[in-house]
Amino acid sequence: MADIEITKNYRADKKVDVTCRECKRSTKHLILSDVCLKGRGDMGPYGDFMWHDEHQIVQCQGCETISFRKTHNNSEDITHIVDVYPNPEDGRDTIDYDYLLPSNLQLIYNETIKSINCGQAVLTGMGIRAIVETVCKNKNANGKDLCEKINDLVIQGVLTKKDADILHKLRTLGNEAAHEVKPHNNATLALALDVIDHLIKGVYILPLLLSNSDRS
Repeated sequence: MADIEITKNYRADKKVDVTCRECKRSTKHLILSDVCLKGRGDMGPYGDFMWHDEHQIVQCQGCETISFRKTHNNSEDITHIVDVYPNPEDGRDTIDYDYLLPSNLQLIYNETIKSINCGQAVLTGMGIRAIVETVCKNKNANGKDLCEKINDLVIQGVLTKKDADILHKLRTLGNEAAHEVKPHNNATLALALDVIDHLIKGVYILPLLLSNSDRS
């Protein structure tokens, strides 16, 4: 039988970083109300299983929007899960001129945007990795793995070294989603997609727009 301890307003009046659906970025939120649940269960020869959940009503200190925040962690998983309701990324739009992207890239990009809008963190992380892989494939990058292919895009002049460093971070994020089923929080995924938007604009969309402008 699991033992559960309930604490109310333990963190009330504290401030936490939360992605605000109105400000469209991470801001300081005041915890208005907080219920904390801690549990412990006997796993026999494997010892005890411990978990910790927090349910909070939070308010943005910029626009004063109120949201619900839930966190979870346990002794068996190093991942600290944070969910915010309503989903602050709901309603995220695709970039302008996304129809100019290669069809395979446009498909995975649009599906990744749909995933973050639906709050599907693991699928969004996997989609971000797939976008990076698709860019490498479309640009015929050489290498035995994704890491080497990203570096080859620098050699080709498709990416700057700084852009490649960012892609390596996104590759790692996607690896964790695909191989460890690790969900990342909204703020991390939104920032990653901001980088993706900047990348595909620079690699695909702006060169086509400038080329069409020169011909007109």
